[in-house]
Amino acid sequence: MFIGIYNTLIRIMYPLVIRSYIQKRIEIGKEDVKRFNERIGKPVKERPEGKLIWFHGASVGESVSMLPLINKLLETSEDTHVMVTTGTTTSADIMGKRLPPRAFHQYITIDNPTFTKRFIKYWQPDLVLWFESDFWPAMLSTIKKKNIPLVLVNGRISNKSFKRWQQFDFICKELLSCFTFCLGQSEEDAYRLRVLGAKDSTCLGNLKFAGLPIPVDEEKKQEITAQIGERPVFCISSTHENEEYLLGRHLKKIFEKHPDTLVLIAPRHPQRGGDVKQQLQELGYNVALRSANENITDKTQIYVADTIGELGIWYGISPIVFIGGSLVPHGGQNFMEPSRMHDAVIVGPYMHNFTEAMQRAQKANGIIQAVDAEEVISTVIQLLDNKDLLEAKQSLAYNWATGEAKVLDGIVEKVKGYLNQ
Repeated sequence: MFIGIYNTLIRIMYPLVIRSYIQKRIEIGKEDVKRFNERIGKPVKERPEGKLIWFHGASVGESVSMLPLINKLLETSEDTHVMVTTGTTTSADIMGKRLPPRAFHQYITIDNPTFTKRFIKYWQPDLVLWFESDFWPAMLSTIKKKNIPLVLVNGRISNKSFKRWQQFDFICKELLSCFTFCLGQSEEDAYRLRVLGAKDSTCLGNLKFAGLPIPVDEEKKQEITAQIGERPVFCISSTHENEEYLLGRHLKKIFEKHPDTLVLIAPRHPQRGGDVKQQLQELGYNVALRSANENITDKTQIYVADTIGELGIWYGISPIVFIGGSLVPHGGQNFMEPSRMHDAVIVGPYMHNFTEAMQRAQKANGIIQAVDAEEVISTVIQLLDNKDLLEAKQSLAYNWATGEAKVLDGIVEKVKGYLNQ
């Protein structure tokens, strides 16, 4: 009943309200004008012959987490193609660069029954893998009506979302009824999905643990490596506002003990680069800014890497990485990526976005958790002082991260059963 009411209201509201909202998004650059027809279910690209698996993820994080599964499915199904849909221009750009042969990107349609029916009729996917919890009623109901197998992959229901959905359980039950079965990120997520109405829900592991190494531009890496020389390097990654200052107050201790150290800082939001540089200069450091094409010299103490898509370079040249979003109550950022690149990884106290991953990493001694910024810096000094300890922490992090990749096999076996029906 809810979905029927929703679809009716969307049809009515689209010309009155939603169309003007979309127009504003176009004007401010949040929509890809050249490919906007994809958003209304009128693609230009031809459907490839053979079986087509459709992957959908809302954002960059979800879309990147798909890549190992995409590669694995294409390896085991030579006559299959993959279509990936996302909703943002940033994710479209990243997927365009990272998708393997026989895989391509399209924008997800605006959630209007007119557009979703047009989309499904054109592409006729044989299987749909829907990542995490970006539920669009019009699209989900269209898939269900066409009897296309629909699988929720890496479903996550936070405490807050669980409580909220329980208040509207009739809506959630109707949405979850569209899925053939659901794969939760954790046993807790699978349980919550069952409580909320999923017909079939289980946990085979968290796909984000099986991610591929992030790409590295080797030419740019060599340029940076030449500028750094033999200096020890410490990378501070994915920082949020105020974290650079919290760490900056204690960085002098590293320079006192290891004066030739280079500190790399890659803010989570690159547009903050100029402010980060100014703040660190006010603390007395010699700072260079990548977006301003400033080179690393012998006098450079901190290099602010305010760019997109270059984390692989920084993780590749630094044996020690601190992951931001964890000194402030944000909940942390992805710490598996530097682990897979053989780095010793340090996080702060706030890692509630990755509770299960932290528990598993801690059990394997694959992560170092500090209580505050001062302890982060003292840990870095300890690792720089002790080469054997550093190598041990690097190996433990790598072994844990690569060992989690077995989740792929379980998911592939599960979904291929529906593809071959």
